[in-house]
Amino acid sequence: MFNKKISAFMALLILFSFTASSVSAATKEKEDPALRAWSHENTYQDDDQSLYLKATYYSNEYVEALIQSEAEKNLWTNDEMENFKYTLLKNLNLAESIPIHIDMYVRGMPIYPAPFDKRVTLMVGKKKYKPIDYDKRFNFKTIGPKDGMVFFPRYDPDTGKPILEGAKDLRIWFDSSISHATSSRNDILWVWDLAKDRGSISKGKASNRLEADRLIKRSNKIDEQRKALQEQLDALNKEYNDVNSRIDELQAQ
Repeated sequence: MFNKKISAFMALLILFSFTASSVSAATKEKEDPALRAWSHENTYQDDDQSLYLKATYYSNEYVEALIQSEAEKNLWTNDEMENFKYTLLKNLNLAESIPIHIDMYVRGMPIYPAPFDKRVTLMVGKKKYKPIDYDKRFNFKTIGPKDGMVFFPRYDPDTGKPILEGAKDLRIWFDSSISHATSSRNDILWVWDLAKDRGSISKGKASNRLEADRLIKRSNKIDEQRKALQEQLDALNKEYNDVNSRIDELQAQ
């Protein structure tokens, strides 16, 4: 479901330099504080291996700051900015998923994080959620830089309710077995305070286009349901007419 989205979005990330090379001190100093605020990072090492790990949650504030930062850097017109926003939001698929970007940089011994979806978990309240999709390159041997998207469900698969509704924080957990450098440590747990997410991405042409896309999909689904129900109704009407015709025949004898 998300494979094409991941590929398209990874191209965007490369285009806008959101790769492992962006972890340099010089780049950090230039980043908008709102961009830094929604990332956690640390370096773990032992005698044989060093693992730099960074997780960025695409909060409303982060997405808003990212769009504004790219617009200012590229001197975009308002229409160009809205086009970028539309493409970004569409690929992030915020209506259905909670996207998190993962950066790694491994030195020394390589790491073998497969199966990656068993190494990373999202926690909201007392509930844990596994990725619904992720960049499959995380399943391969890693040495040097690697980055990609991980998508978690936005709705609880058991209740169907939005998992962030009423939540105070969002936590990401990495199993310590993800690398040799962390295997002797406790699991990695990072927390984002959702009360600090004051951004708003629900306004403007891009948001209206996304809303129109959603409504068109919903309309098409309703139309399919209507056709299916109409076929059932037609079949019932035919059976009803056949039954009553037979009743009339029997009563006329």
